[in-house]
Amino acid sequence: MTEDIPNISSLPSVIPVFPLSGVILLPGSDLPLHIFEPRYRQMIEDAYDSDQIIGMTQPTENEAGPVPELYNIGGAGSITSLTPLEDGRYLINLKGISRFNILQELPATTPYRQVAAEWLVDQHIMPDNFDRDDLIKLLQGFLSGKELAADFSRLEDMPNNVFIDTLSMAIPFQPAEKQALLEAESPWARTEIFTSLLQMAVGGNLTEIPN
Repeated sequence: MTEDIPNISSLPSVIPVFPLSGVILLPGSDLPLHIFEPRYRQMIEDAYDSDQIIGMTQPTENEAGPVPELYNIGGAGSITSLTPLEDGRYLINLKGISRFNILQELPATTPYRQVAAEWLVDQHIMPDNFDRDDLIKLLQGFLSGKELAADFSRLEDMPNNVFIDTLSMAIPFQPAEKQALLEAESPWARTEIFTSLLQMAVGGNLTEIPN
């Protein structure tokens, strides 16, 4: 059974993109952003006056030259709130609507980059027997190794797919690891990648994480 699959037929074929290393946006998730560079302030203003859609992408590690290469898969969101600040900066929130594949980057007269997007339909499926407790135990070991802590109480009432997507966006993995999470075609596939990343980071398995 699938749920919350977006109607991609109404989405635009060309979107502006905001390259930001270490940041991904998944469908249904919220991403707050502080926009301060002039080119991206212009992007927000233009998007807000049209379809209000922004594509979040990551630069690849091959950043030779003035224009960094982008990963092919990104996540697009709709501007759900916009707060202008006195000095021209913006505080915005993006609500994830769909992942997309970059078909090509387009020549643009705007100061920001634009791409032709192929919209991807996700299967929002999680098995009924998904065990959050095991995953949280492993995650606590990962965070402890980085001298970090987290309050998981606010995640308790989230559906399983939202739970794993929220963690995938929030946990400080490396950009290439974040990209692997973004490119997973379902929350369950994302859970398997997420778990593998944690296990590699802590150098063991669940039984080796201290209580």
